[in-house]
Amino acid sequence: MIFRLRQYMAWATRLLSGRFMVKLKHSYFNWKAYLLAFLLFGVLSLLPALLFGGKEIFYLPETSQFIVLYALYWVSITFFLAVFTMTLKIIYFDQPMNQFADGLQKVSHGDFSVRLKPARANRDDDYIDGLFEDFNNMVEELGSIETLKSDFIADVSHEIKTPLAVIQNYVTALQQDSLSDRDKQKYMSTVEHTVNSLSELISNILVLNKLENQRIVDNSQHFNVSRQLSDCILRLEQLWDDKQIEVDADIQSRVMMTANPSMVELIWNNLLSNALKFSNPNGHVSIKLYTSNQQLTVEIKDDGCGMDEETQKHIFDKFYQADTSHATKGNGLGLAMVKQAVELFNGQITVTSQLNKGSSFKIVLLLNQ
Repeated sequence: MIFRLRQYMAWATRLLSGRFMVKLKHSYFNWKAYLLAFLLFGVLSLLPALLFGGKEIFYLPETSQFIVLYALYWVSITFFLAVFTMTLKIIYFDQPMNQFADGLQKVSHGDFSVRLKPARANRDDDYIDGLFEDFNNMVEELGSIETLKSDFIADVSHEIKTPLAVIQNYVTALQQDSLSDRDKQKYMSTVEHTVNSLSELISNILVLNKLENQRIVDNSQHFNVSRQLSDCILRLEQLWDDKQIEVDADIQSRVMMTANPSMVELIWNNLLSNALKFSNPNGHVSIKLYTSNQQLTVEIKDDGCGMDEETQKHIFDKFYQADTSHATKGNGLGLAMVKQAVELFNGQITVTSQLNKGSSFKIVLLLNQ
């Protein structure tokens, strides 16, 4: 009888293995050892009877006639309890974990369209479904990052290819023997200007990459930000003088700030150059600097071409240039760098603008970073 019971157990084991385990790519435990553990605990449950009743309990007339039935009952309950718990584990753990492992494998091969369906949608507190939800959010975020990376590479390639094509065309033209000295000088000036623009583009890309990854070296210094902003305005004097732009500066005197001076200067240079670039001839640009509650506020306004609502949504995007008439004067990275620099200082930047009525940028920074 014990031999047949072992045969039945082996048969049931093969049946359950074929039913539940054939679909699983990964096994998280040895279920045969699991059964043996239950049997072992069952044997240990006999110890109290042996310790307190002695071996004589097995020779009592009341016991001997039912000992086989007792053993069969004990083995059956142990077996079915093991099978029941094993089945629950396979359904509620192994299968979801295999689904999770398959999803991770696809993501590791670059497939960011993978989404895991909840195992039990009616259970909000189920940790497996919570894990699946976090996985879906992670894959969605990775997919968006991958898209941004691809777009960035495409934009950089385009921005670099254009000036290189210009340089190649003019260098080819300079090789002509019939070219006059005046044309040669003109072409060389164009090549020099294009090389400078390309160098500026590459420098801006490197700076933007450092800002996005927060790899800017912390060279905080205590400096006069009022003087710095005034110097930035004066360095652009040729630009606003050529366009006959009236510049009105209201700068609070001797405002001291502790921060990275080069990063703060990057903010002023880009915003001021944009204000002058997009202002019409004989226009007006105003700059205001003031402090309150340990905060520095700078407002830069112009009465130039302005922006519509759709443009305002994208002005901080890399390589975005809504006004193509000014596209040759920049590379679409200035405001992206300004945004990253302001966020690096835990500051705020806001913009208000109306089409054909000008734009206003407001920056708020802490005086002590």
